Amino acid sequence: MPNLSIDFAGMRFPNPFMLASAPPARTAKMINRAFAAGWGGAVTKTIGLEPAQDLQPRLQPLSYHKRNVGLENIELISQLTVAEWQGEIAEVKSAYPDRPLWASIMASLVKEDWQRLVEALQEAGPDAFELNVSCPHGMPNKGMGAFIGQNAELTGQVVAWVKAVANVPVVVKLTPNVTDIAFVARAAKENGADALCAANTVSGLIGVDIDSLTPLPNVGGVSTYGGYSGPAIKPIALRCVAQIAKATGLPVSGLGGLSTWQEAVEFMAVGASTVQVGTAVMWNGYSIIEKLTEGLGHYLEEKGFPNLEAIVGAALPKIVEFPQVPLTSRSRASVDDTCNGCLLCVTACADGGYQAINGFKGEVVTIDSSKCDGCGLCMMVCPLGSIMMVPR
Repeated sequence: MPNLSIDFAGMRFPNPFMLASAPPARTAKMINRAFAAGWGGAVTKTIGLEPAQDLQPRLQPLSYHKRNVGLENIELISQLTVAEWQGEIAEVKSAYPDRPLWASIMASLVKEDWQRLVEALQEAGPDAFELNVSCPHGMPNKGMGAFIGQNAELTGQVVAWVKAVANVPVVVKLTPNVTDIAFVARAAKENGADALCAANTVSGLIGVDIDSLTPLPNVGGVSTYGGYSGPAIKPIALRCVAQIAKATGLPVSGLGGLSTWQEAVEFMAVGASTVQVGTAVMWNGYSIIEKLTEGLGHYLEEKGFPNLEAIVGAALPKIVEFPQVPLTSRSRASVDDTCNGCLLCVTACADGGYQAINGFKGEVVTIDSSKCDGCGLCMMVCPLGSIMMVPR
């Protein structure tokens, strides 16, 4: 099996897969079970000066064709005290000294509060601090979380406070709920951040029960906006990782909708050195690490890559501004003989495209290349993969 280890801000990971700061990293016992299963690192549930009291229920899935594609949570930070986390962190580091463990921390916009957290927790031996300035719900009304991370100046201020007392790397977890995440990332770097993490959950409202006309999740007849995660946010997270990697050059830990080794490769290709998983672990358990590491190892072997560094950032030079995308590269749709004549592409092209496809039920369709504008809609709706885009 190829070597999956990688360096990140001076820390050596046996593999790039980390537990995100989420329910699967709620206690030392849980983190130790994950490490025993093979996870390369972990981030604790976010620790504050005061433990949280959570709503019940606080999770609501979004399903499409009976498959979960997203999850909204209105869960807050850890229910454990700082003193309890001192013991939890020490327990993990005693059992697994070779696995990087980051302490996720959060406080309001008070210098002494951030520094008290750092000074209290670093005695227990975390390998880094992850500054949660990105939680989109519950905490912003207290001047915490995204209240700070949506403001570049405030983000930089908090980073400087923490850097003044931290003796381990400082990783800043950024929010996607901003107009320009690169602007905030640069402020974090300018104030001493050692690395960045993106993206936290997307602010959202998961849905409404149309029988009672009550927003979900229903907590005593009311609900609130929450943090949306899961497969559906991957495109947003990939964009965030790419933008901050290009803007800062700092190490990036990527997360947001990741659940397969293929998606890990995508995140690494746009600049992430480690990847974090949260929702997929909640749905499927710690054991998914086996498929993640095996798949990534086989991929390196098949591609002939000597290590993970060969992947990190490989796609970044190919991400350009819109005016730089060539108009001279022209394509058209082509269909092969595996087409079964379902006519989905005919309808799609007729009502959403250029009326370039004709056919009869059960017969291979025909594509008029003189009308085809190369948009790719037909390829997207084809259930058999019988349509592809070819050079014009």
